[in-house]
Amino acid sequence: MRPPRPGNGPPYEGTGHVSSKPPPAETAPGTPGVPDALSQEHRLKRDLGFWGLTAIGFSNILGSGWLFAALYASQTAGPAALLSWVGAGVLCALVALVMVELGATRPEGGGTARWPLYASGRLVGTMIGWSVLLSVGGTAAEISAIMQYAAHYVPGIYKGGSLTGSGLALAAGLSVLLTALNWFAVRLFARLNNLVSLLKVIIPLVTVVALFLSGTHAGRLTDPAHGGFAPYGYAACLTALAGGGIVYSVNGFQAPLDFSGEARRPRRTVPAAVLTGIGLAVFVYLLLQLAFLYTVPGADLAHGWQGVSFDSPFGQLALVLNLQWLAALLYADAVISPGGSAYVGVAIDARHTYALAKNGLLPRFFMRIDPRSGAARRALVLNLAVIVVFLLPFGGWQQIVSVMGDMYLLIYAASAVAVAVFRAHEREGERGRVGGDGAARRVAHVPRKPGQMPGMRWIAPVSFVVSSEFVYWSGWHSLRLALPFVLLGLPMFLLLRRTPGELPRRVELRQGAWLVCLLAVLTLLSWLGSFGGSGRLPAPYDSVVVALVALAVFAWAVRAGAGHLRAAPARVADGLNG
Repeated sequence: MRPPRPGNGPPYEGTGHVSSKPPPAETAPGTPGVPDALSQEHRLKRDLGFWGLTAIGFSNILGSGWLFAALYASQTAGPAALLSWVGAGVLCALVALVMVELGATRPEGGGTARWPLYASGRLVGTMIGWSVLLSVGGTAAEISAIMQYAAHYVPGIYKGGSLTGSGLALAAGLSVLLTALNWFAVRLFARLNNLVSLLKVIIPLVTVVALFLSGTHAGRLTDPAHGGFAPYGYAACLTALAGGGIVYSVNGFQAPLDFSGEARRPRRTVPAAVLTGIGLAVFVYLLLQLAFLYTVPGADLAHGWQGVSFDSPFGQLALVLNLQWLAALLYADAVISPGGSAYVGVAIDARHTYALAKNGLLPRFFMRIDPRSGAARRALVLNLAVIVVFLLPFGGWQQIVSVMGDMYLLIYAASAVAVAVFRAHEREGERGRVGGDGAARRVAHVPRKPGQMPGMRWIAPVSFVVSSEFVYWSGWHSLRLALPFVLLGLPMFLLLRRTPGELPRRVELRQGAWLVCLLAVLTLLSWLGSFGGSGRLPAPYDSVVVALVALAVFAWAVRAGAGHLRAAPARVADGLNG
């Protein structure tokens, strides 16, 4: 692969390992004891096609959320929760288009942890990488959900909203099993995941059909006796996005992107797989929400939708409707669905950890890819330890989820900045070539490269604002824990050893300061705002302020990222190669 010409786009074409200079000596291929990033990337097996990638994405989305979200969304917004599902699907599709372009143009294992470093430098890469490492707790949430429903069969493993000693031991054993299943090969992973995904499609659809056949209540969506279509106002639809569990339920669409380095024809299969996964998942969620709204007995609505209460919504609803066979199936699937998501989560987390080792946030020891299986086995072992550690203090599904969702959204926001930075750098390269002598001239049209999405000039800032709003809407009770956790990445950055060719630390601090300011402002606005805060900044003005702040920070971040690539792209590339 030829090195890029100066000013001709980012120095990370393809897998992100192209440089105009040879890699540093201590990381050159063949150096004993130090794995070279490019050689390790080439060990990844390209065994995944469209359906394998779609199944990964769909399975990662349709986890424990479908068992709970219909109830919580109904409690929050009533029948208007249907609008929340549609809105979440549209907004996540916008964010996904950003991720799709990055995955198609820069396919790489664990890319979501690498792209922010490419575009914005070491500070942003460290803080987002730290968020990625903490987000391993999302897999712990799925395992915790399995334990909660398994308590129906194994009493004593889950009490008082957390795991008991025996429950923790069983959860640790399940974590080991999921790690073992991911240990051997990508091909085995894809085949097993396809089977799990098939079950995860069939059981929710059987649930929808069985509930509707059991009898529905005509006019339920607009019945004035229960407050009509929007009993708590349309603003409640925004609250349902976070408080109703909708954002968490739809989250996970980025999974195929983390496998783009292992996909056949990634520029074609990755975009189609991501968007197909979102469409299928939102369709299933809408059917489940409709089935729940239409079949809840009238007696349970005596106090409105907020008064509806089930510990296991669809399972208990099936028992009320005398569908014992469906209840048995649902309690079994309450293990299968979260188990499928946890299975995918373990694989994704390993690729993230592998990418963080390439970033230099973790020791190079964890970057090793097994040459026979193509699996990042050392990363799998580290993540197993992290999962168990998360189960110890939290234990409960809701406790873990309330913090993890915000960390996923911050990764999406950083990716929106990355795609805009790469495009801005490419435009600068085109101007430089047209000028000849380096003078900046306006270019009438820059042709779109293979894998680039149309309309990205407005999609990127909109997706950044959407991600920031989703973070804000998650509420003060979550942000007061999540955002300070992420800010711990700042002292971590200051303590990291500088690598050869890396820009001076003060320059990196200046170029990545936008993320620190965004987190600080979101924390302040959350405390002042109406989503669980003090209410000093009432709705809808709080959301408007968040949008304006996000737009300003986005423009700042893109300028800083373009300056980062312009300052010394070859040195940046060398640092990444290392």
